[in-house]
Amino acid sequence: MRVLRFFTIMNCRIHVLILAFHLAMLTEHGLSDIEGCSQGYEKVNKKCIDEDECEEEGICGENAKCFNAIGSYTCMCDNGFITLSGSMNYTADEGLECKDINECHQNICGPKAKCVNSIGSYNCKCPVGFKTPIGGDWLHRNETCEDEDECEEEGICGENAKCFNAIGSYTCMCDNGFITLSGSVNYTADEGLECKDKDECLEDCEICGKNTKCVNIGGSYFCTCNNGFKSLQGSVNFKNDTCNDINECFDNKNICGPNAKCENTIGSYSCICIDGFFSPTGENRKGQNGTCEDIDECALDYTLCGVNAMCKNTQGIYVCECNPGFVLKSGKMNYTENEEQCEDFTCDVINSSSQTLPKLKGALSEIQNICLNSKKRVMPLVSIGPDGDALLESLLLAIDDLLSGGPLNNAQVSALLKVVELSLRIIGPLMEHPETSKSNNHTVLELLVQRNASSPQGPVSLSCSQAQLDCHWETAAGQDSYPGFATVALLTYKGLETSCNHSFTGLEAQKGQSFQMNSKVVTATVSNKNTSLLKDSVNFTFSHLKEADKGNHTCVYWDSETTDGAWSKRGCFLVQSNATHTVCSCKHLSSFAVLLALYDMKETYQLQLITWVGLSLSQLCLFLCILTFSLIRAIRSTRNTIHLNLCISLFIANLVFLVGISRTENKSGCAVIAGILHFFYLAALCWMCLEGVHLFRMVVLVFNTTIRPLYLMLGGYGVPAVIVAISAIYNAQGYGTERHCWLTLEDGFIWSFFGPVSVIIVVSVFFFLVTVWKLAQKFSSLNPDLSKLHKIKLFTITAVAQLCVLGSTWIFGCFQFNDSTLPMSYLFTIFNCLQGFLLYVMHCLLSKQVREEYGKIVDSVCAPQKLYSQFTSNQSSSSKSQNSKSVQNTNESQL
Repeated sequence: MRVLRFFTIMNCRIHVLILAFHLAMLTEHGLSDIEGCSQGYEKVNKKCIDEDECEEEGICGENAKCFNAIGSYTCMCDNGFITLSGSMNYTADEGLECKDINECHQNICGPKAKCVNSIGSYNCKCPVGFKTPIGGDWLHRNETCEDEDECEEEGICGENAKCFNAIGSYTCMCDNGFITLSGSVNYTADEGLECKDKDECLEDCEICGKNTKCVNIGGSYFCTCNNGFKSLQGSVNFKNDTCNDINECFDNKNICGPNAKCENTIGSYSCICIDGFFSPTGENRKGQNGTCEDIDECALDYTLCGVNAMCKNTQGIYVCECNPGFVLKSGKMNYTENEEQCEDFTCDVINSSSQTLPKLKGALSEIQNICLNSKKRVMPLVSIGPDGDALLESLLLAIDDLLSGGPLNNAQVSALLKVVELSLRIIGPLMEHPETSKSNNHTVLELLVQRNASSPQGPVSLSCSQAQLDCHWETAAGQDSYPGFATVALLTYKGLETSCNHSFTGLEAQKGQSFQMNSKVVTATVSNKNTSLLKDSVNFTFSHLKEADKGNHTCVYWDSETTDGAWSKRGCFLVQSNATHTVCSCKHLSSFAVLLALYDMKETYQLQLITWVGLSLSQLCLFLCILTFSLIRAIRSTRNTIHLNLCISLFIANLVFLVGISRTENKSGCAVIAGILHFFYLAALCWMCLEGVHLFRMVVLVFNTTIRPLYLMLGGYGVPAVIVAISAIYNAQGYGTERHCWLTLEDGFIWSFFGPVSVIIVVSVFFFLVTVWKLAQKFSSLNPDLSKLHKIKLFTITAVAQLCVLGSTWIFGCFQFNDSTLPMSYLFTIFNCLQGFLLYVMHCLLSKQVREEYGKIVDSVCAPQKLYSQFTSNQSSSSKSQNSKSVQNTNESQL
């Protein structure tokens, strides 16, 4: 059945294929034997062939294209067109036609572009503010709109504005200082606005600050200071600044003209007439237009000067001059109502000086008579009384007699200088010759006098021993009135500098600074009585008593107004100074000199460090020496007793030095500290000298070489005590200085220490030399005791080394008080710090017996159990130790 069904199907399929083949053939070749052709075909040569309908014009209508097909055709709308049914293809029998497609309904042009529809198509156009990439009005396919920079167009924003581009647009902004009429700053050109100038001064009246004025300009403004003010930066036109008041009085000293003073006000100034002048208008004048006229005080009040004086008007002031027979106490020629009045002329100054200085009484009585006679006439007169030369000679001889009697105290110095100044002023006009030069034992004088109808003028110079005066005749004659003569005198004192070499209480000395006279004392006087404040300075040239390269000099005068008198530098100035001379300039006349400022050596840090560290080590060594010599009985002897007291003296002296050398606040305590140092340093040197005496006795004497303890104490402590007591009785004020609690350098008081030190060192050297000489003789003898001599030789060597250490210390200590103190002070400090250390080395560490005792002490500490076992043996040997001790006391065999 399956085979039959297969053949049946195959047979059917073959018949179908044959039928299809025949139909195709009929189609290709037409149906020649059929009467007519089907639609879409036409009969040609008795055959039906396909008809091309598209050849018929307008078959598809407008906006369409025709496409032929086998037996038919198809219409297709052009691009941009579509049928109403929405299809693109149709046939004419469908009754359709192509209509335009509005592509702009879709976002077909992309961002920032505008679509414009057209028949059968569309165009993309960029909006305002954008442009096509290559120019033109329309976009091409796949192009996008680009932002158009409107600011490239010149003048788009108008004047006084700037253009700022934005995406698709732009903005106009007015320049600084400009604004639109509407008040806005930003705008666009289509708003029809423009920028106008902004008046900042009108909008903010305080924009420039106080004392300023605002000025508006195109687009900005600037500030200027009001009259009477100026900017801090000095600019005329500014924006950010402050105006301060102009001090016209300071900027222009002469703004008010003569006889007026300027007073500054805020933004202005005023001029006021000074005392003694007035304004004719009766008001203060302002500016330089007014004038100030002198007030005649004498005409306004005839009693202005009081009795015994007459009033004289001067420019801007008046002066009162004493009537004949009356003078001013100060010696001035005139005064004003605010000063002293005229009084009856007396000679009390000369009289009182003669009482203070009895040796001048004879000469001063003659001068007093001249003074009293002058009172009866118009002061002063010439050629009255005895001869001027004789009177001057009498005065100088009296001064010689006074100064030859020894130093004067401050009160006597004040009286002498004052009476000499007054006497020379009285004697000067009496001199016969215009030039006078006199030289005595204690004074050298140069005196000039001129008698002219008019006041002399020009410079004048006087040279005396070691001093020179340079001034002007106008200073000598006086500025107010001229009596018909003028005198100048310069007197140099020989030796007076020693009397006033300590009168420096009025000087403000720096710490570590002291003064010393470095010139002769001179008195300069002129006939002019008004010399307390000179118009022109006078110059003095002093020769130094001692050359000083440092030039630390001070110009001073003797101020007798202070208690007992003292040197003062008020009104005197140093002009120049070198090693040999000093030039001083002073605004008054009196007695003058030059002081040398002495600076103690500055305590450098290194020197202080050496002192503290070195002395601390020395104290430790001295303490060990004291313990050794006082506690170890086996080494006790006369020599070690001397060493013990030597170490005790140095230990106490160094301890007091460390603690109290700078305690200068309490003068009494400082003096006590200086006395203790004086005593114990001398004691140490005395004990050193006693060791030399003891060694001498050991070599020279055979028996009884020991020294009794009483004699040792008298020599070691008694001698220093006597020296200190005598020094304190002679000059108790010499203990303690301004900087250190030590002996003062003044008046050679320091030699109360260095004198005994020198004697002790010389005596010690003598004994040591004799000892060495005797030792040499004994060594050369036929049968010497070598053991004893070698020990004495060793003693002598250590004693000589000890002498070198202690002696060298104070030799350098003596030299350190000259000008070059720094090297000597270092050497003195180093040797002083080595004393204790070297004493411990020489007398303890180098001593064999002391080292053995140290070893026993160490053994007893390290092995205390051995003490008991040794107790019996120590008792058995006590007799031997006693015998050896007696030998020690006799022969000094232990170190």
